[in-house]
Amino acid sequence: MTATATKKWFAVYTRPRWEKKVHKLLQEKGIECYCPLNKVHRKWSDRVKIVEEPLFKSYLFVKVNEDEKTPVRMTDGVVNFIYWLGKPAIIKEKEIETIKRFLNDHHDVEVRPIDITTGKKVMVQSGILMGKQGTVKKVLHKKVEVVIESIGFILTAYIDKTKVILIDK
Repeated sequence: MTATATKKWFAVYTRPRWEKKVHKLLQEKGIECYCPLNKVHRKWSDRVKIVEEPLFKSYLFVKVNEDEKTPVRMTDGVVNFIYWLGKPAIIKEKEIETIKRFLNDHHDVEVRPIDITTGKKVMVQSGILMGKQGTVKKVLHKKVEVVIESIGFILTAYIDKTKVILIDK
């Protein structure tokens, strides 16, 4: 299989309130896509109704190879791919599956960004310090300064925010 034939999930940024329209247009082009829909209870004066709203405002996911990226970009309502560190952000298959399962089991889901703040306990997810736990000392633009207490020394590492997860105490 060549590199252009390998399909990966990417996040796409859409015009505001165009998630469902873009999803339909991409499907019509034969592009595999996923627009996570949250079942939400909405109350009108005379009734309560369950409506489906996009879970992530102005975002949806596409599973494409390199050759299909241009048709995605050229789709009406698509602003661009979401970039991380200068490249389109690749979303892991297991993360897409987790979102699908979660939305299958739950209604009225709330989305909040991870709040990495000073003093929080985190675990490093990749790199030489993978699996190590530490405390956030300082939050920078795209990095966090994490103090890792190990073997009687304090190691301070500047780690990309995407490489750490919060630990519940």
